[in-house]
Amino acid sequence: MTEKKTTTAGAALIWFGAGVSIAEILTGTYFAPLGFSRAVCAIILGHLIGCALLFGAGYIGALSRKSAMETTKSSFGSIGGRFFALLNVLQLVGWTGIMIYDGAASVNEIFSFSGWIWCLVIGALIILWVVIGVTNLGKVNVVTMSLLFLLTIVLCIIIFRGRSSFASFKADEVMSFGAAVELAAAMPVSWLPLMSDYTKDAEKPFAATLVSTIVYGLVSTWMYVIGMGSALLTGESGIAPIMVKAGLGIAALLIVILSTVTTTFLDAYSAGISAVSVKAKVNPRLAAIITAILGTTGACLFNMDDITGFLYVIGSVFAPMIAVQLASFFVLKSDSSEKGFDLINLIVWVLGFVFYRFMLDKDFILGITLPCMAATFILTIIAGKIRAAVTKRQ
Repeated sequence: MTEKKTTTAGAALIWFGAGVSIAEILTGTYFAPLGFSRAVCAIILGHLIGCALLFGAGYIGALSRKSAMETTKSSFGSIGGRFFALLNVLQLVGWTGIMIYDGAASVNEIFSFSGWIWCLVIGALIILWVVIGVTNLGKVNVVTMSLLFLLTIVLCIIIFRGRSSFASFKADEVMSFGAAVELAAAMPVSWLPLMSDYTKDAEKPFAATLVSTIVYGLVSTWMYVIGMGSALLTGESGIAPIMVKAGLGIAALLIVILSTVTTTFLDAYSAGISAVSVKAKVNPRLAAIITAILGTTGACLFNMDDITGFLYVIGSVFAPMIAVQLASFFVLKSDSSEKGFDLINLIVWVLGFVFYRFMLDKDFILGITLPCMAATFILTIIAGKIRAAVTKRQ
């Protein structure tokens, strides 16, 4: 039986759903202290940096026809690849919990009820999406994305009609422009270890990867701007108050729940695929369902209001990882999948990780992802050339 491939339009719908996210709207509220113009510049610049990397990561999977974590084995070895797959599963469980928590908290502000009940509702819908499966979500996604598209346009109009009355948002600490760029880049970077899971089955590898990246980048930027605009308009850091004040009611409920489900489904689904990279005998759909259950449980039990630290942890782990992969795949054209470990590339990754963490308290106007990636990329090439020269002499 011929394996069902993802069309370019289908890929666009998947990544539209990934971009329409309450987490991204809430992250956008952090930009309000910069003021409208500077915040928009930081959001756009950060997304350009993050999405360029996202395209590179997705294109590796599209060309090799391998899942995101399977592609890591080509750069870090089979056991090294499992290490990153395990880290990815852990961060995806965390993302699932954060997304469900944010969605439930926002719904609870609109229709006050017990927060954990909304967690259970959203968690159950995510499991339903997993059961349907990514390649069978075509018609469901068309309907869902159409609703989301219309509802977010309504929300956007409400916010920017009041632009003349944008408040001077008061925050305990004003974010620097460089930190804002990094926070904008951090969201697309958080998708790096997942991108190939959806491009590997594309009918047209380049087109699907490019369209997915552009759609996600535009929609994510839009969500950030909506969050920032709502904070300036209301003086509050949540999106729910403006929905309530605007009288959106059921429409607001749909925006929150559907956007949470369509985004978090991708996290749970990819956790299942990454689990297979850790242990081949794992049932990916069952692993995805377990991820949704664990995320729902975490959302019910723990406070997850501030995710900036979590985003920076993801960036420090996966940005240098992708830099090593990009250099290995496109420049060095090396393949270490037959090895247990590629010690040299793992050492380069550790150096990239340390450099990212060191740069966290530094104020660089372009953020820290770009210099970290550039340094790691160049170091990987230098190390690879030296290794090739030594091997040739032996």
